[in-house]
Formats: sequence, C-alpha cells, structure tokens
Amino acid sequence: MMIDPLMLLQAYSIGVFPMADDRDAADVYWVEPKHRAILPLDGFHLSGSLAKTIRRERFRVTANRAFPAILSLCAEAAPDRPSTWISREIERAYLTLHERRFAHSVEVWDGDELVGGLYGVALGRAFFGESMVSRRTDASKVALAWLVARLRFGGFTLLDCQFMTDHLRSLGAIEVRQRDYVQLLGVATEGVTLGAWDGVLSTGSGVAAERAFRPLAEGSPDSLLPPSLIVSGPLSGHSIAQLLTQTS
Repeated sequence: MMIDPLMLLQAYSIGVFPMADDRDAADVYWVEPKHRAILPLDGFHLSGSLAKTIRRERFRVTANRAFPAILSLCAEAAPDRPSTWISREIERAYLTLHERRFAHSVEVWDGDELVGGLYGVALGRAFFGESMVSRRTDASKVALAWLVARLRFGGFTLLDCQFMTDHLRSLGAIEVRQRDYVQLLGVATEGVTLGAWDGVLSTGSGVAAERAFRPLAEGSPDSLLPPSLIVSGPLSGHSIAQLLTQTS
C-alpha cells in the first residue's frame, strides 16, 4: 500500500497516524489512541546528570543532516524490539515528507558514528514525534532535550509522543484524553491549510519549523536567538541547557 503524502499530513491534522505490524508488512493501519502521550514544552525534566552530559557535549548533535540514516536506525531490530512498526512503505512516506520539509530529524553522534536520535513531523506549531533510538547511554535523551529546546525557541505549542512509556514519563511526558488532545492540536495547527498538494508543497512545515530547525541544520550563526544564546555555528550544549532552564 502506497501512502499518499497529503493524506498522511491530513491524518496528522486530525490526530491520526499510521503503523504497520512489521518491517515487511504490506498493509498500514491508522491509529487514534484513546489516551495520548504529550510532552509539555515547559515540563521537560532536565536532570542534573543529563544537563551535565549536554553541557560537556559528550555527543555531537545535528538536525536534518542524516534523516534517511536516523529513519533506518529507528527501523532496525534490537534486542528489546525484535520487530518494528516502521514498514518500508511507511519509511518511503516519511522520506517524501522530509524532502518536502515536513519531516525533521535530530541526530546524535559519537565521533563520526550515528548513535541515536529521533524524527517526526512538523505541522504549524505541532511536532509529532514518531520514533527515537539510542545506541549509547543517554543518546535519545540528549536528542529529545535538543528537540524540546528548539521547539520552544521556534514557538511550538504541542509535542505529541503518541504512546506513553516509562522512558517518556521520566522525562516529563503526560497522558491526555483524545478529545483534549484534539483541542490542543486544533490550536497548534490553526491556520494550516491542507488543500491541494501543490499549495502545501510551497509552504513546508511552516514558520515555526523553519525557525526551530533551519539554523541548527545549516550550522550557521543563529541571529534570531537572544543575545545571551548567540553562538557561532550549531547551538552549543551549554546554550541548549540554558534555553531549557530559562524557559521553564
């Protein structure tokens, strides 16, 4: 089954997302959980040890530099996850959304090795986290911390985590009823028009995503940041930690 990219975005706009039974599944089903995990952007739990890891820049962090690689890494089997819901059709659909500036990734590197990260879809001021992966201790936590900081800076109001896990709960995620989630989603996607595909292509994720991801992706000076956070090149770990604590 080929997933139409516009239909996929329309599904997100009403609170629905795709999954598959395994990597080689031919069919995709659409999910609308009765209870939704979200991570309030002012409620991220930055522990002392995680803040220290970020400030010391134990890992190098980029955004949108290796989207296909992070998507592939998320789809790999692991000892605690022998199968994946990311089928090849789903993978192709998100690669298309990335090419059209709707899907974004945060990559965590240990030297030149990709050891973790996450990817998701941005629409208006909503970010739908799809999957995250860790091949080193704290790699996925670092990726999520960077994501939250950048979403705050970009003006996002909703970070959707889909299903609650102990890992997400420890980082500040909460569960809300689907009807409450839809209200939050409506506010976050207000003004987003998903009509003809050609029109959608010209807009990309929107202003919030451009602000949140472009400077980090390009590695250029971030002139939109407050003076205290301006750095040369990608935002430093110290500045990310500062941004998280300043806006709490």
